[in-house]
Amino acid sequence: MKAIVQDAYGPPDVLMLGDVDRPTVGDAEVLVQVRAAGVDPGVWIFMAGRPYAVRLAAGLRGPKVAVRGRAFAGVVAAAGAGVTGFQPGDEVYGTTPRGTFAEYTAARADRMAHRPANVTFEQAAAVPISAQTALQTVRDRCGVRAGQRVMVIGATGGVGSYAVQLAKAYGAVVTAVCGPARADLARSIGAGDVIDYTGQEIDCHGPVYDVVIDTAGDRPLSLLRRALTPRGTLAIVGGSYRRGRLLGGVSRQMLRAPLLSTFVGQRLRNVTATERAADLAELTRLIESGAVTPVVDRAYSLAEAPDALRHLTDGHPVGKLVVTVA
Repeated sequence: MKAIVQDAYGPPDVLMLGDVDRPTVGDAEVLVQVRAAGVDPGVWIFMAGRPYAVRLAAGLRGPKVAVRGRAFAGVVAAAGAGVTGFQPGDEVYGTTPRGTFAEYTAARADRMAHRPANVTFEQAAAVPISAQTALQTVRDRCGVRAGQRVMVIGATGGVGSYAVQLAKAYGAVVTAVCGPARADLARSIGAGDVIDYTGQEIDCHGPVYDVVIDTAGDRPLSLLRRALTPRGTLAIVGGSYRRGRLLGGVSRQMLRAPLLSTFVGQRLRNVTATERAADLAELTRLIESGAVTPVVDRAYSLAEAPDALRHLTDGHPVGKLVVTVA
């Protein structure tokens, strides 16, 4: 089968379109014919092998898994003997560590769900990682509820565009932080107010936000806290993944914020999402109800996957990028 593979860490130039064996599936796995695959910062991290700490899991000298990509949408081709709830012909979406920039992938049944009926395969492929991260941030880590004031920094990016919609769906009043060219988009997906970061800083209204969700990863904690109420919650979603060779943005995310949180009234939290079928099912419900709509910037062909990674890092995409496979 055709797939995007690499045998060494590096920039998008290390990615090659090649032929590999079709994956085999275990008893709890499903073979999926991939129609589209999501492009996420995690794809860049495992492609580049940076921050270097990721190589402890991905392979010290080179990638253990040659095929890139983690999120998929496609059609079930076969199911393992222990799988219930999925059968050949079902349209599904989810995540897998076994690579999705390929004509076929293998995925665990507990990391996938049936595709929402009202979106395309390309839109569905844009959901599994970023939308699950946003859902767990808004619902679980921040406990957003009706009437709260929520700020989303990076509101038109991959995670941010879902966080805006989900906070609105939970009844919050949402302020989006983005550039002026994206203000209309931010309002169209649920933001009641927009702060143009090119002309105003996020604390321009004072400490009025019950929740601040930072998906940009480049503002100091002191500034983020100045926008929060005294008992507000800050959620730092990921880090600046291209900053720092050893740990990237992890040092602030994993160490400084939680440590400071023990000494102040505000709750300062980092977010590391867990991929699970129950949350995909919840997202399916929200998407089919119209409360959440995937925002897709552009779809690339399988052979153009390196260009998709270049756009991810240099083009500041609106919403999500996807690779169309079949």
